[in-house]
Amino acid sequence: MASPITPSDADRGAILVTGGAGYIGSHAARALARTGRRVVAYDNLSAGHRGAVRWSDLVEADLHDTDTFRRTVREYRVGAVMHFAALASVGDSVRDPSPYYRENLEGTLGILRVMLEEGVGRLIFSSTAAVFGEPTETPITEAHDTRPINPYGETKLAIERALGHFERAYGLRSIALRYFNAAGADPEGDIGEDHRPEAHLIPLAIDAARGGDPLRVFGGDYPTPDGTCLRDYIHVNDLAQAHVRALAALEAGGASAVYNLGNGHPFSVKEVIAAVERVSGLRVPWTAGPRREGDPSVLFASSARIRRDLGWVPSISSLDDIVQTAWRWHSTHPHGFTDRTEG
Repeated sequence: MASPITPSDADRGAILVTGGAGYIGSHAARALARTGRRVVAYDNLSAGHRGAVRWSDLVEADLHDTDTFRRTVREYRVGAVMHFAALASVGDSVRDPSPYYRENLEGTLGILRVMLEEGVGRLIFSSTAAVFGEPTETPITEAHDTRPINPYGETKLAIERALGHFERAYGLRSIALRYFNAAGADPEGDIGEDHRPEAHLIPLAIDAARGGDPLRVFGGDYPTPDGTCLRDYIHVNDLAQAHVRALAALEAGGASAVYNLGNGHPFSVKEVIAAVERVSGLRVPWTAGPRREGDPSVLFASSARIRRDLGWVPSISSLDDIVQTAWRWHSTHPHGFTDRTEG
């Protein structure tokens, strides 16, 4: 049985970033390093990239390898965990839910057990707007009903709920951050989005503009102004800064919380295509396809709570500015991290 976390566990140790070689995790690691913190990335590199780990040590291991996770916590005197590692495709989760329950639910519960046993009492959890399902009102606040319509959202919500029980029973404090659509790349252009296969709209539109396969638009008959899905795009560096602020709040003794992270303004698929065309000066060829199962028509957030509590404000909020950072990354790294660091 895990022991309750004690106040003596509040010293500032290293920050362990699961999924630290991935898209959002690597940007968070950089943001943490810029504050002077020691960071260790914990990643099995199934979706992440060794070349994205530039501001931290790397432990190459799986979430289910709890022995290695425990050794890492002890060796680096870990004081807090930022947990990004997860499977994150809505469509894949509908087609094949079993891996989502194993990785997102069982994997997370395994590292929580180690954290409790090793006295690590602070967690920043990467959650998702998918916990809401089909919204009944927008913008979506944290008080909105949580009714996921896909297994990805279900597994994330299960962990959110577990965290409340873990705090009451063991004193583990946490902040869950519900992302809307992460987008863009670090403006310096040296790290960015590199999923294989890629499933996110902005990089797929950029690839189409650069001569790749035409973009496939899923669904043109949604109850939206132009018939395509509406989504809230938030720059990846702004997500990273929210994690840094959330960690600082817990380290200062702040209470556990759940926050939405978004810009508060939705853009349709067709508006994103238009933004890529403006930034690139190129046409984005696209074809129409049927709706994807599990995709709500509209998702956008109210971030009023985190703005009020933690003083977080997006610094790159214009859709064109977000796309511009992505365009720079993909233009200079057309094959992702293999261009300069892994090939």
